[in-house]
This record gives sequence, structure tokens and C-alpha cells, in this order.
Amino acid sequence: MQILITGGTGLIGSHLVPRLLELGHDVTVVTRSPEKARAKLSPKVTLWKGLSDHPNLDGFDAVINLAGEPIADKRWTETQKQRLCTSRWQITERLVEMFKASQTPPSVLISGSAAGYYGDLGEVVVNEDEPPHNEFTHKLCARWEQIACGAQSEQTRVCLLRTGVVLAPKGGILAKLLPIFRLGLGGPMGDGRQYLAWIHIDDMVNGILWLLNNDLSGPFNMVSPYPVRNEQFSHALGHALNRPAFMRAPATAVRMMMGESSVLVLGGQRALPKRLEESGFGFRWYDLEEALGDVVR
Repeated sequence: MQILITGGTGLIGSHLVPRLLELGHDVTVVTRSPEKARAKLSPKVTLWKGLSDHPNLDGFDAVINLAGEPIADKRWTETQKQRLCTSRWQITERLVEMFKASQTPPSVLISGSAAGYYGDLGEVVVNEDEPPHNEFTHKLCARWEQIACGAQSEQTRVCLLRTGVVLAPKGGILAKLLPIFRLGLGGPMGDGRQYLAWIHIDDMVNGILWLLNNDLSGPFNMVSPYPVRNEQFSHALGHALNRPAFMRAPATAVRMMMGESSVLVLGGQRALPKRLEESGFGFRWYDLEEALGDVVR
């Protein structure tokens, strides 16, 4: 396949691109900084500096849209919230315009979203049909998905990746947690009872490949079949590092430090990959401790 990817140097993209190349696909990555991207990517990858110089997507078989400002890196000021939205919405809008301008559009758009689509639903078991709690993460993801669905046609199917917390050796949540936990200062956030929907990077990449190669469409919860409570996650990470993990961070302190974005760690989703499993996809990583042991070794 000829595949166009946005966000190809991010946490997921940096693992996905090598797999696609191994499988013999031709990959083009859209980037704002070709020089930096070239240092990270194989010379086999074609680089585009943005999309403005390209009127359509003729010649491509698939588009994988993973671009977006990291959601947990900064406090959610109004300016930052707008940046989080526009970094996702604008490039997706442009891709949809290019789909519509194509005489032979790609057969699939696989577009990012997040388990945050559902908002904080507490103890509710969340599959893809669950009504969301209307908060900022839902509004961000709902509009993102709505825009992506504009590419849907008789020629193009659209898959939406409602991704949980991705466990990978470098980057993502573990990049923030590992230094603290390695010092023995880690522990649960708040009361620790909130659910964390996680997925190993291998299963994330394999899930995208599954959607790429099967005639599927709509939203998919890209999460392990076994979400865990924050307290269980903290203890499992401490065990993987052979460190204690009992330094609980009070909810009040977390809210003071993170502001509105504290909902990312004090709230959560008990999300399950119902549609992915019903389609026949098989997970490699079910057990959290084994998954953490693999990525932190």
C-alpha cells in the first residue's frame, strides 16, 4: 500500500512506521520539521512538509491520522485548550478536503481520537455505544471524530481510534512516571479507585494494522480488555521496577498542580475493546504487570 501518515514521529507513529516498512508498504509522513523527522525516520520514508502543497490524495491507498498536541504536557489554560483542539481539528479538516478533491480517494482513513471521548464515567463499563459525560475531553474528541467522518463515502471507510493510555518504552505516560517511581516516590493518585484504560504499544500498532487490512469502520476502543484501577496500576509499576509505590498523591494537591487537566489522572474510563474483539482481533498483552515488565526492562 501507499500510506500517508500524520503524527508519524509521535509515540504511536514512531512504532507504527517501522512496522509498515517491514511489511513492505510505502510510507509518506507529514511533518512540520522535515529535518528533525529525517533524523528519526528511515530513509525509505517520504516526507511532506505540511499538506498545503498537495491538492488531493490520489495515489494513496490509506491515510492514518495521528497528529495532535500532547494533551497532558501543559495546564489547560484557555489558550492551551484551543491549541489542543486546533492541532487535531485543522489537519483533519484539511485531510477531509483532500479526500473530497481526489478522483480516486484512499480506501480508508484511520483517524485518532481517545478514550477521553467518554469523559469521566466512574464505575460504568464503557463500550463504543456508551453515552459520554459532556466535558472538555469529550468535546475535543467528538468534534475531531465528526470532522474525520466527513471523509466517509462509497469509496472510503473511516475508523476512529478511541485510544487509552499507551504503554511504550519511551514517551507517553511512562516518560513522566518512571523517574518518580524509580526513586521510590510513586504511588496512587487521589483515592486510587479511578479506572485506567491502558494498551501496550504492540497491541496498539497491531490494532491499527488490523483496521487497515479488514473491512471495518466506525469507533474502536483501542484499550486492553482488562482496565485497572489507578492504585493497581501504581503497584504494578512499582513491582516492575522493584520499587515501593505507596506515596499517594492527594487529589487536592493534584488539582492544585494540574488544574482542570487533573481529570486525566483523577478520572478515567472503564473502557473495553468490544468492537475490536468482536471483529476477531487478538490481543498479545492482557496482563498489566507483564506489559509493564516488557516496556520498562
